[in-house]
Amino acid sequence: MPHERLPPDDPGESLNRARSNLARAKARIPEAYPEDLCFDAQQAAEKAIKALLIRRGISFPYVHDIAHLLTLLDQAGVQIPAEIRDAEQLTRFAVVTRYPGLAEPVTEDLYMEAVSSAEAVVRWAEESLA
Repeated sequence: MPHERLPPDDPGESLNRARSNLARAKARIPEAYPEDLCFDAQQAAEKAIKALLIRRGISFPYVHDIAHLLTLLDQAGVQIPAEIRDAEQLTRFAVVTRYPGLAEPVTEDLYMEAVSSAEAVVRWAEESLA
């Protein structure tokens, strides 16, 4: 069951959306391409980072670039753990892997790495917002 909806300017709402994307990424829907599940993993990380930006009152563009979003936090003095920086690799799942022929199909190992990375970012955001 989804969390209670909050106002869009509440960082908790972005975090709720991140949790929703993470749940879908982890669902392992048999009919779903791993690329699509990785897109949800990328979205989970992106929205979790945006929750932190909202909390700090930092304006951000509506982009899927995890590295850019983390740089905004870094510039605001937020310490970014190496494990969270590794989530920058999720950006490729935002566009390229969603279209046939632009990238190789996602392997099981790559899918598992994407979910693990997204989980780490969501957990970090939850702890940071607590």
